Amino acid sequence: MKKKSLTLTLLAVIAAFLVTSCSSSVSLTSWKDPNENAQISKVVIIPLFDKLEYMKPFEQTMVAYFSSQGLKSMGSLDFLNPNIKYPLDQVQKKIDSLGADGVLVFKYKGTDQSQSYVPPTYYGGGWGGYWGGGYWGGGFYGGGVATGGYWTTTSTVNLTASLYTKKGGTAEWTAEISVTDPNYVDQAANTIAQNIYEDWVKYNILKSVVKTK
Repeated sequence: MKKKSLTLTLLAVIAAFLVTSCSSSVSLTSWKDPNENAQISKVVIIPLFDKLEYMKPFEQTMVAYFSSQGLKSMGSLDFLNPNIKYPLDQVQKKIDSLGADGVLVFKYKGTDQSQSYVPPTYYGGGWGGYWGGGYWGGGFYGGGVATGGYWTTTSTVNLTASLYTKKGGTAEWTAEISVTDPNYVDQAANTIAQNIYEDWVKYNILKSVVKTK
């Protein structure tokens, strides 16, 4: 009987863990300007975030993923001082000197928070008390094991991404990006990079690239 009770307790703990430890998810909704058809082979990534500790891992992770797919890329921190506000024309000259034909700009649009209630979950017991409780144990659910009800808070970070090319005066591609409960910047950035790369392939934005081994 003790072994069965222990099994039920473990099931309850595992269920609670699964509910509270879901990994972050990324959603991306994009739009491609039908009048812009430039293709890129080297892109500069510029996240316009307030904190340097967010910018650096975000850039580095995206560069690593794009490079692994054969798309040449580099982050803004590789050639710009984050403590200096550069005139736009100066930034453009620096990007041109690097041979980049695309610039991917990220902007932070705020964080939304929502709460939801997870009701208690019961295991075992019930009519007849198969696990040793039930009616003969003093109540219908006398032998059940339960996870108590609790509130969870979900945080959704919202970003916009815009791809500018040398040939176009406006953004050729834009996307609204939402990241749910991000735990680490680099993990979120890697998933975002994957989604963006797949979207660019779909829209034929990339020139022929060779993946690195």
